[in-house]
Amino acid sequence: MSKIDSKIPAGPLAEKWTSYKDHQKLVNPANKRRLDIIVVGTGLAGASAAASLAEMGFNVLNFCIQDSPRRAHSIAAQGGINAAKNYQNDGDSVYRLFYDTIKGGDYRAREANVYRLAEVANSIIDQCVAQGVPFAREYGGLLDNRSFGGAQVSRTFYARGQTGQQLLLGAYSALSRQVGKGTVKLYTRHEMLDVVLIDGRARGIIARNLITGKIERFAAHAVVIGTGGYGNAFFLSTNAMGCNATAAWKIHKKGAFFANPCFTQIHPTCIPRSGDYQSKLTLMSESLRNDGRIWVPKKMEDAVAIREKRKKPTEIPEEDRDYYLERRYPAFGNLVPRDVASRAAKERCDAGYGVNETGEAVYLDFASAIERYGKEQCKIHGVEPTKEEVTKRGEKIIEAKYGNLFQMYEKIVAENPYKTPMMIYPATHYTMGGIWVDYNLMTTVPGLYAIGEANFSDHGANRLGASALMQGLADGYFVLPYTIGDYLAADIRTGKIPTNTPEFDEAERVVKERLAHFINNKGTHSVDYFHKKLGKVMWDKVGMARNAEGLKQAIQEIREIREEFWRDVKVPGELTGMNVELEKANRVADFLELGELFAKDALERNESCGGHFREEYQTPEGEALRDDVNYAYVAAWQYTGNPTEVVNTYNPSEEVLHKEPLVFKDIELKQRSYK
Repeated sequence: MSKIDSKIPAGPLAEKWTSYKDHQKLVNPANKRRLDIIVVGTGLAGASAAASLAEMGFNVLNFCIQDSPRRAHSIAAQGGINAAKNYQNDGDSVYRLFYDTIKGGDYRAREANVYRLAEVANSIIDQCVAQGVPFAREYGGLLDNRSFGGAQVSRTFYARGQTGQQLLLGAYSALSRQVGKGTVKLYTRHEMLDVVLIDGRARGIIARNLITGKIERFAAHAVVIGTGGYGNAFFLSTNAMGCNATAAWKIHKKGAFFANPCFTQIHPTCIPRSGDYQSKLTLMSESLRNDGRIWVPKKMEDAVAIREKRKKPTEIPEEDRDYYLERRYPAFGNLVPRDVASRAAKERCDAGYGVNETGEAVYLDFASAIERYGKEQCKIHGVEPTKEEVTKRGEKIIEAKYGNLFQMYEKIVAENPYKTPMMIYPATHYTMGGIWVDYNLMTTVPGLYAIGEANFSDHGANRLGASALMQGLADGYFVLPYTIGDYLAADIRTGKIPTNTPEFDEAERVVKERLAHFINNKGTHSVDYFHKKLGKVMWDKVGMARNAEGLKQAIQEIREIREEFWRDVKVPGELTGMNVELEKANRVADFLELGELFAKDALERNESCGGHFREEYQTPEGEALRDDVNYAYVAAWQYTGNPTEVVNTYNPSEEVLHKEPLVFKDIELKQRSYK
C-alpha cells in the first residue's frame, strides 16, 4: 500500500495553523488576476469559498444545479452553528470545542484538522454578524447561545430555527457582490459531470446545462468541489431530493481517494416515515432537544394502546413514562450525541415500545419546558401562576425559540405540538465520509480540492449538531483561501488553460455517450424504481445497525440492482432541453456504485464507532465498542479501474484500501461515555 501524506504541519497543536500560514507560498495581487478557479457548489462551503477567492483577486467560475445559489441545501439547516466564545461563562474554550468534536466523532478524526476548525470558529461568527446575520440575542444585547448534543456548555449560535437559511443569505450576499463586480461568473442550472485532468492535474470540468441539455467545457488552474454529501443513496433521507454525489463520485473515479464512506449519520429527531410513497423525510432541529424530553411508555400495554389509538400520550401519567435517555445517560440526558440518541430510540422501538402505527416513533415532549418557562414568566411579571396562565406564557417562550419548527411539524402531521408531544424517529442525515483531503483541503489529485460535507476531514465517525455549518464556513472563508495559494503560486506563468485538448475531448465523449445510453435504453422501469430498491437495501442492511452477514448480502443485492438498472432503466424525453429523469438517472447510477463501496467499507471495519455500529462489536450495555489497536485509521479508497468506461463496469475489487493512521498526542483515546 502506498503511503498517503496528510501534510499536517509539525509543532504544538495550538500553533500548527498559525505556523502553516506563516510559511506558505503567496500569490501577489497582480498575479491572482491571471489565475482561474472553478468552484462547484453554492452552499455554505461553495458560496463562501467562491466569494472569498474572488474578493482576494482570483477569477472564479461558480456552478450550481439550482436556479439560484440561495436554493442550496444549506438553507435547510435549522438549529445553529458552534463557536467557543464562552458568552454564557460556562467554561467553554477552543480546546473544549476541539475535545468535544473529537470525542463526539468517536476518535476517528485528525487532531490537527479539528483543532483548526475550533480555532477559526469564533471568526466565523464575527464574519456573519458583519454580514447582518440576525443571530438571536439575550437581554443584554450579546449573542445568545443554546446547547446541542455532545456538549455540556452552551456554544451554539442560532437564528430561531432558520440558522442555515440566514447564514446562506450572508454568504449569498458576499457572493452576489463578487458576481456584480465580475470577479465571479455564476453558472446556475449547470451540473458537473466530470473533472478534466491534464498531466495529472485538475484543469477543468465538463458540465451539462440543465435547461438546454448542452454539454459545455470549462477550464481553470484549480477545481474546488463543495457539493455536499451522499445521504440520498438511502433514497429516504433529510436531504433535498436534488442532493447527489455525482461530482464527488466522478472525481473519485479519476483518482481522488474516497474516505470512510460507511461513516453516515442517522439523525434522531426526524418526522417518522408515513408511507411507501414518501419521497423524503423532514428534519426537526436538534435544538428541540434543549427543551424537549424524549420518552416512550414504560408499560407495553400503553404502547400498544397508543399505536391502536385507544390512548393518547397525554393520558400516560408521569410515573409510567420512560425518559430513557435521561435514565441511561444522566450526565447528558437528552443532549447525548446523535448516534447515541438514534440507537437508543431504535432499541426502544425494536423492543416494542414505539408509539406510532408502524411502531417506529418516540415522543419529544415540551410539556415540562412550557410549565417551567410559564412559571418563570409569571414570577417575572407578578402574575398569579394559574394553570392557564402558566401554559399561555410558557407556550409563548417556546414559540419565540422554535415557532417555525412547530409550525412545520403541525403542517405535516396535523397535530399541535404545543398540546401533544411530537413523534420523532431517526433518519439518514449527514455523511461524515467523503473525499479524502490533506491539511490543505487538497485531494490526492493535484489542484483538486474538496470542502464542506464533500470531504471527510473534521467529524470522524459522528458529527455533533451545529458543526456542519461551522465546517462549511470554516473551509470556505478561513481555510481554503489560505491553502490554495500555496499550490497556485507555481501556476502564475502557466497562462490560460485551453479547452481544445485531447483530455477535454475524451471527458466530453464519455459524458455524452453515457447520457445517450440512458436515453436509448429501452427499459421498463423508472429511475425511482431502482433508487427505492437501493434505498431499502441501504436502510435495512447498512443503516443504523449492521452485521457481517447483512453487509455481504447488501453488497450482492446492490450489485444485482445495478446490473438490472443498466439493463432495464427507462429514461423518457430527449438529450436536448430540460430532462429531470435524465439528471436522476445519471445520479442514481453513481449512488449504485457508491452504495456498494459504502457496504464494503462497513464490512472491512470490524468495530463499532460513532455512526458505524456493527452489532458484533458492542459493550455489554449496548454501546459502540471501538478497536483502536486495529482500526484507528482513515480508510481511504483508491479506484483503480478504467474511469472512461461508459456503462456499468464498476467492480469494488478495483478499490484499493489505503490507511492513514490517526495519531492522538493531545487527547487520550478512551471509550466514549455520556453517563
